[in-house]
Amino acid sequence: MTELVPDLRRVDLPSLSRHAAMLEGDLSLACLERLATSLLPPENGKPDSPVQWRATAEQRPQRGGEPELWLHLQVDTEVTLQCQRCLQPMRQPLVVDRQLRFVRDEAEAARLDEESEHDVLVLPSHLDLIELLEDELILALPLVPRHDVCPLPLPMSAADPGADDTDDAPHPFAALAGLRRTEPS
Repeated sequence: MTELVPDLRRVDLPSLSRHAAMLEGDLSLACLERLATSLLPPENGKPDSPVQWRATAEQRPQRGGEPELWLHLQVDTEVTLQCQRCLQPMRQPLVVDRQLRFVRDEAEAARLDEESEHDVLVLPSHLDLIELLEDELILALPLVPRHDVCPLPLPMSAADPGADDTDDAPHPFAALAGLRRTEPS
């Protein structure tokens, strides 16, 4: 296949879709700066997993109108996050498989987005494919990253059952409890 898009930051999506072209490649997580702010460095000095991606553009014919512009985006990588339960690093696969429809203006995008199960975006003059890949990976991050089973036992808190009851300090409301028990004569 001929190289149709030399610059992934300035993709001509209508031209790409007319040719039903597919682009694919690998990116480094380091070049996705906004995503990198949510990540921990890889454990034990291992290199980052590559971001493997594929974008397939197509025009879908429509009766009585212009063909629809679609982009099928697939992204696969693995990142290091901080488990919010044990605070240890954890590896998390991120997989994106999206169908995106592009339209001419905001009003049409808003109208179609409510009717469709697919995402509808406004067609930019030149699509920044790297930015779109990064946006989709950010959306794929878990809201609260947690191990299924944490590798280290969690420290017990004072509220945990079985915690040592060696605290001999008086409770702050013990005096109030004593006043409540005495009835006025």
